[in-house]
Amino acid sequence: MPRPERLADWWQGRRWHDDRGDTSIQMAIIFPFVLLATVAVIQASMWYYARQIALTAAREGATAARAYQAGTADGAAQARSVLERTAGDSLRGYHVVAGSNGQRVQVQVSGTAISMIPGVSGLHVTQSASGAVERWTVPGAGG
Repeated sequence: MPRPERLADWWQGRRWHDDRGDTSIQMAIIFPFVLLATVAVIQASMWYYARQIALTAAREGATAARAYQAGTADGAAQARSVLERTAGDSLRGYHVVAGSNGQRVQVQVSGTAISMIPGVSGLHVTQSASGAVERWTVPGAGG
């Protein structure tokens, strides 16, 4: 056993000798979690981007469908046009549904966001937009 004044030096030297390879083991344990977190962030970003594409198409379709003397077919066509220009591979298998009750129009866009995880088909995305139908009114006619 070393003298007490040199005990700290002895322990420090022994500690460095005994800890060889610990960093490699720590990285082998931690790295899969870091990789998983990175893939999760990228997947969430791709899902969010697909949602934004679907929402933009639904809003554009609703704006077109609620225009004066336009119909739900015009809104659906506009939404599909936006999707054809912007969706690319980010939103796959999209489907547009437009409907109206005479007072309001609604356009719904759904599809699948691409997946980075092998064997997983992707996350389903559904967004909708609605608005009042524009109509001609006479001032003071009550409606």
